[in-house]
Amino acid sequence: MAGHIPLTEQFVEYLRSERHFSPYTARCYGADLRQYAEYLAEGEVLEHAETALIEQVQQRIRTADAMTIRGFLAHLDAFGYSPATTARKIATLRSFYKWAQSRSLCEVNPMLLIRTPKQAKRLPKAIAVEHVEKLLSAPDPHETLGARDRAILETLYSTGVRVSELADLNRSDLELETQTLHVRGKGKKERIVPLGSHAMAAIKHYLTLLEPDPRFRALREQSMMNPTVPLFVNKNGSRLSSRSVRRKLDKYLKQSGLDPAISPHTLRHSFATHLLDNGADLRSVQELLGHQSLSTTQIYTHLSSIRLRTAYDQAHPRAV
Repeated sequence: MAGHIPLTEQFVEYLRSERHFSPYTARCYGADLRQYAEYLAEGEVLEHAETALIEQVQQRIRTADAMTIRGFLAHLDAFGYSPATTARKIATLRSFYKWAQSRSLCEVNPMLLIRTPKQAKRLPKAIAVEHVEKLLSAPDPHETLGARDRAILETLYSTGVRVSELADLNRSDLELETQTLHVRGKGKKERIVPLGSHAMAAIKHYLTLLEPDPRFRALREQSMMNPTVPLFVNKNGSRLSSRSVRRKLDKYLKQSGLDPAISPHTLRHSFATHLLDNGADLRSVQELLGHQSLSTTQIYTHLSSIRLRTAYDQAHPRAV
């Protein structure tokens, strides 16, 4: 295909089919490799490039050494990329060349001599409980799509699921009797998460309004036979996308006068932080979040410690 590098396309397909990366994550890896290929094309446009140029760039990818990679990193630096973005692109190249060498698609791995630049650790942001409540009360629960939005926000905060996991939920993933959700996480790992009573009530209310709504008649008929009917749907009855969820959140943040920088992931951070603030143990929070490593979850204990220190300094007469 014109403009595409077969070697990098093969790697992206490997991420999707064998590593079970989400389409979004695989696209991000593909975009990083696309930028690297464009750098190796030395100013030539790859979009509609001739086969000869594509083969030339592919050969440069195969034979790249540490100097080639350092040149690419200097190129990124010249364009003012942040250390975090550069680190992500290095991680992409590291994964790519490890894969390529394991399949004898390149002789050496140039990334073995490349260090990832140190970054300042950023603590995840969490919002106060009263701000969460203000956000959750913003949608109009008397209208079907407003009830859906309330159920979405309640579910994000009640379970800490990623927005991609929420969008992927089917009706059959909701267990009314046990008040739980069956969640498919990163790498196709599955977990069961409990739903709080407020989230459960919001989902039930949304489904109660959805069933008789004439706009969703076809969806109702389909749900009787198909277990993969989406739980959260758009106005056309199709699965709601992650991007749409973000847009809905932006709408209610503006409506509530809350910080527009709040994202669905902020609700995930808030979920974990508020659990730890109220005595939940780290292992339980790890399982609820679907983290493979406990060290990933431990960053929230630092955040809780900071909050405790602030409360102590403000309340104890001899703290400062």
